[in-house]
Amino acid sequence: MSAHILVVGIDGVRLDTARAAHTPHLDAIEREGWLAEFELSTDAPTLSGPTWASVATGLWPRVHGIYGNVFSGHRLDAFPDVFTTAKRRGFTTFVGASWAPLVTTAYGGPMFTSPSLLTFADGHTLGHDVADQHVADAAAHALGGGAFHASFVYLGEPDEVAHELGTGAEYTAAIERADRRLGQVLDAVRARPRYAQESWTVLVVTDHGHRDEGGHGGRSRWERTAWLAACGAGIGATPPADVSHVSVAPTVLAVLGQPLIGESHLAGTSLIPERPAAPVPAVTA
Repeated sequence: MSAHILVVGIDGVRLDTARAAHTPHLDAIEREGWLAEFELSTDAPTLSGPTWASVATGLWPRVHGIYGNVFSGHRLDAFPDVFTTAKRRGFTTFVGASWAPLVTTAYGGPMFTSPSLLTFADGHTLGHDVADQHVADAAAHALGGGAFHASFVYLGEPDEVAHELGTGAEYTAAIERADRRLGQVLDAVRARPRYAQESWTVLVVTDHGHRDEGGHGGRSRWERTAWLAACGAGIGATPPADVSHVSVAPTVLAVLGQPLIGESHLAGTSLIPERPAAPVPAVTA
């Protein structure tokens, strides 16, 4: 079976609000696997830049060098995102995002430097709801019919709504829209012609939470609380004790059969057992 991993990042989702919202697709991932909450690293403020960089690289801010939403001083040349590492090793990768510094040169980016296929929809130009839908549509099209071993899909609307309107009804609605987009991408994956002959692992992660009135950067409970949900191949019934943002990168490599003994610089550990090293598999839609 060819191995695949999909990581979906949803920005700024408070766990208590997600629990109260109608999120059937996230709930299904938790039922099939698990959802773990954890506290953000104290290396940096509770901001998107440092936390998505930890997701992308498997390293803490003191190593990757990103401490805010402007990425000046980063060390991504020395410590690239895991999808760039995978591509350099012959795997095919997809990245879709609606926040510019993740995938463009804005504010010192890009964080994800060279995916095999990139989709960017600018939330500040199109509107965050429209931009996220563009990303979901592109991801569903790419993953439903394309040959990708490792993929990252970023949805940013919940964070933007919380900043503008706080964590009330509009924020809940944005989280529910993000869940529908998650479901759209998962449905496309499950409809792949060779899905039954493939092995898929799915991770869904948020970067930080929000204060009640909206906003983050401090260490209040709901600012510093993040979560990660996982299901699929290799995922057990209960989460490991050390789940965090830096768990994602080693999990991507482990799914792809890359020996982690050669990745001793990574701060986290894989969420699945390592698989035997194997040649890069061919993928057919």
